[in-house]
Amino acid sequence: MKVLILSIFAFCSSLLSAQSEKSDGLSGDFNGDGKKEFAYVKVSDCNDDCDGVCETTIYFSDKSIPSFKISPANSGTLYAVGDLNNDGKDEIAFYPGWCTSCWHPLYVYTYKKNAWEPLVSPISTHCSQWEEDKFPIKKDPKKKGYVIITSSVWKDDDIKIISKSVKIN
Repeated sequence: MKVLILSIFAFCSSLLSAQSEKSDGLSGDFNGDGKKEFAYVKVSDCNDDCDGVCETTIYFSDKSIPSFKISPANSGTLYAVGDLNNDGKDEIAFYPGWCTSCWHPLYVYTYKKNAWEPLVSPISTHCSQWEEDKFPIKKDPKKKGYVIITSSVWKDDDIKIISKSVKIN
């Protein structure tokens, strides 16, 4: 019994550690130079009640990659989503935290011409989608140049999770 309890504790500790690593930052080849860079977030001017400017800035270990801001966001989680548009660079996704509501967009960015730009429109998500482990974006394995967007919508007085294939540039 003692071994089982210790194993469960170790498993839970490793989950918490993985979650904090994910929220603290992540690595990827964001500029296509063949080297991994580290991305991390910093929140500015925001209290626990979401009063203030509430901007989250995404910074990179390679200082030649410009940082960019997302607002409003009092925190958030970065995701390495791989090279979704086949340009040799990893895209980055950001899921912002906020003080109200369970609806939050997932923002997906690509690095082009020394600037970050949206790869797709913000993807509407509800916390129930995340609880069901339905990640909002992935490459469409059947169509080159397409991604599968999974989003939350309000339909027939209920929250529905829908998926569709979308062409990207």
